[in-house]
Amino acid sequence: MPQDKTPSSPDVSRVSVTPAALALIEQLKAQHGALLFHQSGGCCDGSAPMCFPANEFLLGDVDVKLGEIGGVPFYMSESQFAYWEHTHLIIDAIPGSGGMFSLERPTGLRFLTRSRLFTDAESAALQEA
Repeated sequence: MPQDKTPSSPDVSRVSVTPAALALIEQLKAQHGALLFHQSGGCCDGSAPMCFPANEFLLGDVDVKLGEIGGVPFYMSESQFAYWEHTHLIIDAIPGSGGMFSLERPTGLRFLTRSRLFTDAESAALQEA
């Protein structure tokens, strides 16, 4: 079962979404139904947020749930989380070709992860959660 790192504090989130990415998520949900995101760790598609039909991606014990964007759960591997745990991820959609296996590939847009470090106050709130 994946670990859940979604903070219990409503004031701090580990992942958020831009309006452009939210519009693309809604389009993909209408076309494919339930979805999930997994931040790839490199290899073929580089480090990119990958969008899959929820029933076609097998999550494991080493996957960590960071939260939800547009009602879609967002995961990454535990080893990646160790690297990214001090950052807030912002998922955007920009023109380009998506990851080889990611659902947005044929749309002419691709999901992109931007990040920023948590503020001291956000880090403290996450520690308390």
